[in-house]
Amino acid sequence: MSNEIINRVAESGIITIDLEDFYPRHPIAALDIKQFLFMDMLLKEKDFRQHMKQFDWQQFTGVDVAVFCSTDAIIPRWAYMLIAINLQPVARSIFAGTKEAFAEKILLKNLEADLHAPDYIDKRVVVKGCGDKDVSAAAYTKITTMLLPYVKSLMYGEACSSVPLYKKK
Repeated sequence: MSNEIINRVAESGIITIDLEDFYPRHPIAALDIKQFLFMDMLLKEKDFRQHMKQFDWQQFTGVDVAVFCSTDAIIPRWAYMLIAINLQPVARSIFAGTKEAFAEKILLKNLEADLHAPDYIDKRVVVKGCGDKDVSAAAYTKITTMLLPYVKSLMYGEACSSVPLYKKK
């Protein structure tokens, strides 16, 4: 009997895809509209426009910006438009919603752009299940629908301890 250690995972031909590799590559800043409201709840047009003129928009130079309101205030749609007008010259991109929602949108966009599903024809694929970032269910759903027509088998977790999900018959 040989004392040679054999890495069966490496020899199995299983390909691991880490969804964290598709996360946004640029910083995302949050801009809370609450700071422009009267008593954090009421948008007064004249005051709002004055805040827009006085605000330091340069702090968002070159970053993706998620614009949201952390209170239950009713924000008219034109307010988002006015904020976008001010951000457009400096920000890399602008999104109406939370940083988390923006990160998910970018992740899904990157997944569609960067993952070439036909490369996985008849391959055994495991989608990594844990890591440093909280990958959304939407991302797992998206990668599944992208890969399913091509893969031989699809698993979740780690190559050494995966949950089998699909096997082509």
